[in-house]
Amino acid sequence: MSGAFRIPGAGRFSQAKTARFSFDGRSYAGIEGDTLASALLANGVHLVGRSFKYHRPRGILSAGAEEPNALVEIRRDAARKTPNVRATVQELYDGLDGQSQNRWPSLSFDLGAVSDIASPLLSAGFYYKTFMWPKAAWKRLYEPKIRAAAGLGVSPDQPDPDHYSSRYAHCDVLVLGGGAAGIAAALAAAETGVRVILADEQAEFGGSLRFESGAKIDGQDGFAWAQAAVAKLAAMDNVRVLSRTTAFGYYAQNFVGLVERVSEHLRTPGHDLARERLWQVRAKRVVLASGAIERHMVFADNDRPGIMLAGAARTYLNHYGVAVGRNVGVYTANDSAYAAAIDLKKAGVNVAAIVDLRENPTGPVIDEARALGIEINFGRAVIRAGGKLRVSSMTVQPKNGGGERTIAVDAILMSAGWTPSVHLFSQSRGKVAFNDETKRFVPGTYAQDCVSVGACNGTDGLSATVDEAYAAGAKAAKDAGAKAAKSSKPKVDASESWSRGMLGAAPGAGPDTTVKAFVDFQNDVTAKDIRQAVHEGMRSIEHVKRFTTNGMATDQGKTSNMHGLAIAAETLGKPIPEVGLTTFRAPYTPVTFGAIVSHARGPLFDPTRRTAIHPWAEAQGAVFEDVGQWKRAWYFPKAGEDMHAAVDRECVAVRKTAGLFDASTLGKIEVVGPDAAKFMELLYTNPWEKLEPGRCRYGIMLREDGFIYDDGVVGRLAPDRFHVTTTTGGAPRVMNHMEDYLQTEFPHLNVWLTSITEQWAVIAVQGPKSRDIIAPLVEGIDMSDEALPHMSVREGKICGVPTRLFRMSFTGERGFEVNVPADYGQAVWEALWAEGQKHGAAAYGTEAMHVLRAEKGYIIVGQDTDGTVTPNDAGLDWAVGKKKTDFVGIRGLTRPDLVAKGRKQLVGLKTRDPKVVLEEGAQVVEDPKQAIPMKMIGHVSSSYWSENCGRSIALALVAGGRDRMGETLYVPMPNGVIEVEVTGMVFFDETGGRLNG
Repeated sequence: MSGAFRIPGAGRFSQAKTARFSFDGRSYAGIEGDTLASALLANGVHLVGRSFKYHRPRGILSAGAEEPNALVEIRRDAARKTPNVRATVQELYDGLDGQSQNRWPSLSFDLGAVSDIASPLLSAGFYYKTFMWPKAAWKRLYEPKIRAAAGLGVSPDQPDPDHYSSRYAHCDVLVLGGGAAGIAAALAAAETGVRVILADEQAEFGGSLRFESGAKIDGQDGFAWAQAAVAKLAAMDNVRVLSRTTAFGYYAQNFVGLVERVSEHLRTPGHDLARERLWQVRAKRVVLASGAIERHMVFADNDRPGIMLAGAARTYLNHYGVAVGRNVGVYTANDSAYAAAIDLKKAGVNVAAIVDLRENPTGPVIDEARALGIEINFGRAVIRAGGKLRVSSMTVQPKNGGGERTIAVDAILMSAGWTPSVHLFSQSRGKVAFNDETKRFVPGTYAQDCVSVGACNGTDGLSATVDEAYAAGAKAAKDAGAKAAKSSKPKVDASESWSRGMLGAAPGAGPDTTVKAFVDFQNDVTAKDIRQAVHEGMRSIEHVKRFTTNGMATDQGKTSNMHGLAIAAETLGKPIPEVGLTTFRAPYTPVTFGAIVSHARGPLFDPTRRTAIHPWAEAQGAVFEDVGQWKRAWYFPKAGEDMHAAVDRECVAVRKTAGLFDASTLGKIEVVGPDAAKFMELLYTNPWEKLEPGRCRYGIMLREDGFIYDDGVVGRLAPDRFHVTTTTGGAPRVMNHMEDYLQTEFPHLNVWLTSITEQWAVIAVQGPKSRDIIAPLVEGIDMSDEALPHMSVREGKICGVPTRLFRMSFTGERGFEVNVPADYGQAVWEALWAEGQKHGAAAYGTEAMHVLRAEKGYIIVGQDTDGTVTPNDAGLDWAVGKKKTDFVGIRGLTRPDLVAKGRKQLVGLKTRDPKVVLEEGAQVVEDPKQAIPMKMIGHVSSSYWSENCGRSIALALVAGGRDRMGETLYVPMPNGVIEVEVTGMVFFDETGGRLNG
């Protein structure tokens, strides 16, 4: 048997195989096609969890993603434990192991329920007013206890062994929602030949057709039509159909995030099968067909297990073949609940009574319910529910007061109406509008190329929905570039129609009561909490939301937002539109970290980038350091050398003979086009128009505020082509910076930007013997000082492969940077290395590079600058074009604070004891004997031991630094105060004569 509450012949899975599962250690039977929720209900299990704050018993409320109560942990093994899974979405498989959450020691006996007794002390906003005294108790008592009690599920404590996948997709029309509206829109678009993606969160397409027994389309039962239509779509080459796929975020420029549950429904997923797949879709047009969500009735104790939405009960009956009770009561202000009562009655379930708030509603469903002998009570309200672990009764009273009557029931179905699901529309930055006639928010002003259809657009009736959706699908295809095509619109033969319902608290839960009438089930927010927030001064619905936490749980208030808004508006005495609507943010439903991260974890958490020369350096025993995403050779130790000895040897070799350095990681951007020079003039402080092809220039890039953003050497290859280098870590942001200005500020310029960082391997050959090493391998380039002076670039060949040969130096020695296609990088390096061995050259790493450049006072952006340094501060005024009238940051440079005296300026520091090496980041003071806290006047930005200078050297940012030359300052350290002298920034070869050997 698959459960005592499974009705033979009912539902769509009566012939399915049995699937065994367990919940809280007890074994049950369900059938394939069930969700965990439907399987539990089939076995008569309604109690599935405890609420967050009061630990009240909670049952299954819904049949979909809006579920706030039935959050469970699904366990496959010790490493595969997923908390907070909605039982209404989790598909059943043989062997599924589910566990309830937020209870101890058991679900039926939870000691945490004492908080329900203490609820008068835990009203809305209590956490803003408590835990303030004594002050010391916060850290030792309050915070640890609160953190231990917080949350619903328990995070897994072992690494996730599963893998996840990610895909990008482009389409002409993206249809989100697989109900009648979504299917109709997809059919209309697909028949024109455009690329269509249809996605729905359920395992089966159909939406509300899963439970609407009165719907017929094209002569078929509504659900059967949906399956046939989706099968037709899936067979079309231009259509991708995605089931079990939730659209969780709608971002700029029609970019939509989807997550597909690939194997969560399988008993034993194959190792090659992803658990989930993240789809990142860019669509020309988006059709939103996300439907509507049923609202509950707000009355006393409306959270008892066994109380659920009428539409959910109907889904469990008509789709899964499960009766949610044997003696069911119905409480409604909406016709749709009648349809649930009628279907249950026809299936043999006793309907004890229908309680309808409305005075004298009329319509076919009411007549049918009466004809079936169902008791109907108009103008009455359910003022409370009886029972504890399961609802046992409902107490009925005339809505204007009067005698009470208690009716025994084992389930209560409720419906206050349906709320259009405008979450994705709101995420798209569209503005909703309030329809005063129907009392609901619907899509208003659109911000992107999308359209809402069906119930999410406030459209009532199946026929109107299909007509609207089909027309919208055809128009979306046309707007995406499709030509008109012959098509056949689905014909609705029969449908169901529902009236509008109510908002806010029902009678018996009004302002004059103190009952627990729940608005937000997951966060235990009641109607009186909403009123309390207003009474305590909250006027904006966003403030009410944060004070009460209404709508802030994992369900994002899908069932509670409109009720909370209506109660707040009533308390404020304002119309609902004046109070406003809370902002819907992504994700629509919770998304796992695994789906978002995909492969980017462990060794792949951050891409590891290696240069073409990396294998050679590795073979030579290099020690590597991480620079951004790059692995860079730090130093090359020989036998018996520590880091300091290796770096000293490398630095001396460069100064005496030559050194080879892998500079491939430098950012490289090619700026090409007729207006390339004009663009460079605007992006850099230097002048570029008159720079001749074949020459280079050091360039500084600023932000708008006038502070240094990046620097590098730029070579002009042709009148319309520049080879721009950036810092290693700055390459992506500089490229983004350039693109941003090109597209937004200077779109009139005819320029193209291309990142070429990985296309070119760069080998720096520095030192007195550098030309002797390179010259024998170069073809077609005159290497003489006259033909190739410092700061020049030539194109030719080296070792038979193309090269861009730069004459430039970051060491102060005669230097060259050999750019070759990355595929030839190691081969050219090895050839240069072999030639270099004839002259005693050494390979050097990033640490020696830092020392060598510091000896010459060359700065590194990000180390010697901190985001508040101007060219003048860094001693680089000479790199700012004095005659230039415009460039990014020119106005920022004139701000009073940036030209004021006393700014921190980059200077050199020499310790009185030449053997003492300062710590980078150490603070600089004028008087070491002053009272603490001392006045800091600067800090050390770079500090090294220089074997070439025979002493320590340092660069520092010091207030008024250039006016302090020769002054003695102090660096307080834990082991004593270090005395330093302020000097110029150049410590080696102050005249610069070594640039020419």
